[in-house]
Amino acid sequence: MTGGGGKAGAGAGAGGIRTAWRARAVAAGAAALTVLAGLGARAFMDGDLAKYAGDALYTVLICALAAVIAPGARPAVTAGAGLAFSWAVELLQLTGVPADLSRHSTVARLVLGSTFNAPDLLWYAVGAGFAWAVAALATSPGSAPRTSASR
Repeated sequence: MTGGGGKAGAGAGAGGIRTAWRARAVAAGAAALTVLAGLGARAFMDGDLAKYAGDALYTVLICALAAVIAPGARPAVTAGAGLAFSWAVELLQLTGVPADLSRHSTVARLVLGSTFNAPDLLWYAVGAGFAWAVAALATSPGSAPRTSASR
């Protein structure tokens, strides 16, 4: 996928490396924007709206981090990984382990939560769907800026 587009010749491998680093930088930027959006949701929204926006954004963040780790992965793969991770964390809350860890660590509370809430599963799917749609649009063939070499 990012290995030079299958074209032979000098620099094809280097182009793939540059593409991967650029994809990682974009994904890292998306992760940072997602964190800011989450902080904004908490600051400017109340109640269920803030909670469920936070749930969706949690999964968007996980999807962005998956894209940082695997920049050549298809949007459906990163969205699926983000959704699976989010659901696994939510289901882990049924064991009580995250609640215990959350009492001792702010980081654990932010990453693992503490209490199972079934509607969260839906909002994680909303976040994964949003992340997939944005990534699919951003990586579609018509979305890349044209260069003099591509005209």
